[in-house]
Amino acid sequence: MNPQDTGRWIRAGLWVLPASWLLTVWSSLAPQPDQEIDPVAWARFVSSDSYQVSHLVGSTGGTLLAVFGLFALGCFLAGSQSGRLALAAMVMAVAGTTLLLVPAVISTFVTPAVGRAYLAGNQDVMQLEFPGSMSAAFMAGLLLAFAGTVLLGVAAWRSRMLPRWAGALWVAGAVVFYALGVVMGLATTGSSLPTQSAGAALLAVAAGGIAWRGTRKGRELPPAG
Repeated sequence: MNPQDTGRWIRAGLWVLPASWLLTVWSSLAPQPDQEIDPVAWARFVSSDSYQVSHLVGSTGGTLLAVFGLFALGCFLAGSQSGRLALAAMVMAVAGTTLLLVPAVISTFVTPAVGRAYLAGNQDVMQLEFPGSMSAAFMAGLLLAFAGTVLLGVAAWRSRMLPRWAGALWVAGAVVFYALGVVMGLATTGSSLPTQSAGAALLAVAAGGIAWRGTRKGRELPPAG
């Protein structure tokens, strides 16, 4: 492939990153009611069309776009001072993000069916238990995505190719989104917290700064591999 074509694909991928995080902001704005406290409200919420659309487009679609964007960021930084760190972080972040597609798909397609069954009078459906392997995949994905995303921010900060403020904001956004948003939400309400949307917004702003600088550099990038 022509190096110029490779560069165009990489820069396009950089612009996908802010789009993926903006979709995540949108999908996490409306938290689910507590399933234990008000199962009827929860069932109505998850069986609504708006829930499925937000999860299909926002959560699942945003995750797919994020994978493309993370590859692009890792490749963009490969020739920088922090190239080795960036590539290792890219692999971790992509692996973790891909694993997180498992619960995203279940939330999109299985949870609405559970909600509809409960509203139809099948209350035993709330006792549905998923295998422990799903929880293990989710935790592994969460850990890898968090660590890889943070390290990508560090690599961007150290690269001398991208604004340092963008790298620092990216790291801060990752901490707010994953640690104070996803993990804290699971430990407290079982749903998304406002910190999850806030963290995704910070990552979107940082990714926008990265994409803007990456596009303006206009340098010829070497072909991947």
